[in-house]
Amino acid sequence: MARGNAPTQSSAGAHQAVLSGGTRVKGHITGAGDLRVEGQVEGAVQLSGDLAIEHGGSVSGDVEASDVAVRGALSGDVTARGKVAIHAGARVVGNMGGAEVSLEEGAEFSGRIEAQFDLPPELAGRK
Repeated sequence: MARGNAPTQSSAGAHQAVLSGGTRVKGHITGAGDLRVEGQVEGAVQLSGDLAIEHGGSVSGDVEASDVAVRGALSGDVTARGKVAIHAGARVVGNMGGAEVSLEEGAEFSGRIEAQFDLPPELAGRK
């Protein structure tokens, strides 16, 4: 826990840890719940829950989580079991992989997006 107080409960009922602004962590982070990053992480992040990188927050390292939302800066590859959302104002360098990947207008992104999807029927028969 980067913050001195107890973790909060997310809407799904899982615990959420917060790495507050002004805090820097160097090293690998693993956890069973959700993590909200408002500070800086230099190292890989591996969670069974969700990861949110907020405005002013940054992660330099590969990320593995359930859902990933980026509003700050991320430099590293992402493997998500669910959604990856890159919001307006975010700066992301790396490859994104997930069940669904969204990129809002106004976000900076450099990398590759890998997502599984079905082609619409009118395109499925084309060669």
